[in-house]
Amino acid sequence: MSELDETTRRKYLEEMGITVWSSRALQAGDAPDEVPAEKGVTETVQKEMRTLPVSNATVESPDNPFPEPLPMEAFTDDFSFVPAEMHLPADDGVAASSPASIPAGGDTWEGLLDEISHCERCHLCKTRNRIVPGVGDQDADWLFVGEGPGFHEDQQGEPFVGRSGQLLDSMMAAMHMKRGDRVYIANVVKCRASNEFGKDRQPTEEEAAFCMPYLERQINLIKPKIMVALGKTAACALLNTGREVTLGSLRNKRHVFRVAGREIPLIVTYHPSYLLRTPGGKKQAWQDLCAAMDIVDAEMKKED
Repeated sequence: MSELDETTRRKYLEEMGITVWSSRALQAGDAPDEVPAEKGVTETVQKEMRTLPVSNATVESPDNPFPEPLPMEAFTDDFSFVPAEMHLPADDGVAASSPASIPAGGDTWEGLLDEISHCERCHLCKTRNRIVPGVGDQDADWLFVGEGPGFHEDQQGEPFVGRSGQLLDSMMAAMHMKRGDRVYIANVVKCRASNEFGKDRQPTEEEAAFCMPYLERQINLIKPKIMVALGKTAACALLNTGREVTLGSLRNKRHVFRVAGREIPLIVTYHPSYLLRTPGGKKQAWQDLCAAMDIVDAEMKKED
């Protein structure tokens, strides 16, 4: 994966509303690469970041403030992420796929995409311009799941291509990732949901239920190390819960999604479109992503 230069990286983090800490030398105008890097200093920062205490807050309220976002010093010179430990409470409930949704004789991307392209399970097939199954690395470690395509996605056949997609790309860049590289992006619903005036709307629970078998098969084919639900609609579909729950009650927990006998960690965070409307939520979203990175980091260490 190509490295980001310091200036670009700071730009991405600042766009997300994350406080960037700089030395006085950098604030005075010196280029980041002019600051001598000492191995001992980097190792000390890594060790200190691993032992920072982190709040176990689970409710968005003044009495339980979220931990401050990680400073730039939490990143090493080669941009390998060193997040503080996130002791997330485990969720008692797990989402499980229906065994009947995965073909007994095995599954293939070609067969799955062909089924989606000819799907007529609900009325959305009558108004769609293009199906939007997903995009990215089919052997990805990371799977981001949104609710469904909007107008621009319906035109291009790719998820998250508008302003929300630009913000999602910035979020991934701040995590040293990019679209198509170790990442797959999908939606619960594969066709655009629109109202009588042709405007984007939230997919109904019924529409989401019709499409869930397709998403389950995608998950089974990808076998990601981590899943990130973007927004309440996606989270409720993946966790098989009613929409009367609040997003806040689903955040700050390590959920589990079960498919074909596998258990995949699942983190819930805000949808990028919400963050565009409510920039103050970007710090909480970054906290969620830090938790997800901790989980992946731990899984990678187990494999070593």
